Amino acid sequence: MHETVIAESLLAAISQEAAKQSAKPIAAKISCGTFNTVNDEILRFAFTAAAKGTPCENVKLQIEHKPIQGQCQKCKQNFDVESPDKRCPHCGSGDFQLLPDAPLVLEEIEFE
Repeated sequence: MHETVIAESLLAAISQEAAKQSAKPIAAKISCGTFNTVNDEILRFAFTAAAKGTPCENVKLQIEHKPIQGQCQKCKQNFDVESPDKRCPHCGSGDFQLLPDAPLVLEEIEFE
């Protein structure tokens, strides 16, 4: 269950920033790619369990999934590959390359 390892890493990063800011964290936002195998529910559960009894207890975790990106081979523009018609919205070409999935990133921390 790699969500536990991710939750512990998030807890460490949020705790470290909270100590630097001398503030109590109340929310955190992370983002990850579409193909990331993180289960949102399990990650939230693992984070809640890991944060129990720490300054991060009751921090609300928001998880955003970024769409997969493609790069058009004709016009070189990047675009979200979400619709059933997988064509470049800039030039209409169907010749594109999938870009690497977005990594898991701690985007922001909200403090009291």
